[in-house]
Amino acid sequence: MTRHILVVDDVAAMAEQYAYDLRRLGGYRTRVATGGREALDVLAEERIDCVILDLEMPGVDGFDVLRGMRERERDIPVIVYTGTGDFDRCAQAIRLGAYGFIDKSESMQRVLHEVRTALERGRLASEVRALRARVDAESSLVGTSPAMQRLREEMRRVAPIPSPVLVLGESGSGKELVARDLHALAGGGGAPFVPVNCAALPETLVESELFGHERGAFTGADRMRRGAFEQAEHGTLFLDEIGELPLAAQAKLLRVIESRELTRLGGERPISVDARVVAATHRDLEADVDAGRFRQDLLYRLNVHVLRVPPLRDRPSDIPLLVDHFLAAICERFGVRRKSIDADGLRILSAYHWRRNNVRELRNIVERLVIATENEVIRTGDVPPEIRGEASSPADAAPRTYQELKADAEREILLAALHRNDWHITRTAEDLALADHASLLKIMRRLGLRRD
Repeated sequence: MTRHILVVDDVAAMAEQYAYDLRRLGGYRTRVATGGREALDVLAEERIDCVILDLEMPGVDGFDVLRGMRERERDIPVIVYTGTGDFDRCAQAIRLGAYGFIDKSESMQRVLHEVRTALERGRLASEVRALRARVDAESSLVGTSPAMQRLREEMRRVAPIPSPVLVLGESGSGKELVARDLHALAGGGGAPFVPVNCAALPETLVESELFGHERGAFTGADRMRRGAFEQAEHGTLFLDEIGELPLAAQAKLLRVIESRELTRLGGERPISVDARVVAATHRDLEADVDAGRFRQDLLYRLNVHVLRVPPLRDRPSDIPLLVDHFLAAICERFGVRRKSIDADGLRILSAYHWRRNNVRELRNIVERLVIATENEVIRTGDVPPEIRGEASSPADAAPRTYQELKADAEREILLAALHRNDWHITRTAEDLALADHASLLKIMRRLGLRRD
């Protein structure tokens, strides 16, 4: 992709010469602005990758441009240049956010070097912002309830530690999303994440799938195969439904976790492995240990760190966020116009218990609503009868603390008002009779509310 450079100088001949040399020697696209006001207009309208900025201009000078970029949150690398030799002013410009400075007497090769370096800095800064967005704002786990905030905090604490993690939760509650976010939080963006559903593996192939096999190890093994442990080298091996593993495979899994070595089926040479194990289950493993279905020593090795994913019925205030998230994703996937749901329909979905399959069940219902509803607004009558007829009462929910119930109620009030006002902060503050929009923003920050 060709980078776009903006040259800002009130001396048009100087700006055009710089633009010409940047095109000829660097292959860049260029744009010229002969004043600070014009430069800010260009930055507001076009994609610019780097700015070469004269500090000394009449009217809106280079310092005003830097201040304007800061106010508009335009994080673009800026190289300032001066013909006066006053480097104190250049240092002042750097304090305002400029990347570096050059003198107008410098050779074009030096200018090109500074531009390349600034562009690389901008690329790295963009990658850092994207990674932060993935980890913080775009976490796979949607929700701001106290239960989800506690889970995220536990995940941040556990993620850097390479010990095994056991994720407990009901079916459909998001255990694999927790494992994937742990992998990302641990800095495993470039390392493999290998999921294995232990319940879906035929008993005769479990060891081959996990630990691999050599050629000729059994009938049909016509070539060597690396197992999931080797495929996850330096990354994360996610063992979903760990409670379904046969006892023989459990014993070998325990040896591999403890020794960090495995031997492929039919092989003799031990192979070192370096993969973090994250296991998940909806079963009561301690009861399985008592019943002889699960090895106690393996359970002790896996539950060094335990993360419990709350069921959806314990975080009803997250349901409006999840519904909004699913509506956007499903409509985009199907290529249909974005749909919304009215307050009564949302109230019914929030009151339902979702015991069968938690978040997965909610997503399936939202998909049904998107497909079956012709109107852009989904209403109460569109919600399936089994959901309308079995909406749970507050008494069905597990008992929680007063502070949790208070925070959930406050969050629901704010979310309903924000949806009514299309997330317009000032109108919502007026609707709730708050002092001003700053008061609303303060409450939203305290509750962890933001529009996805």
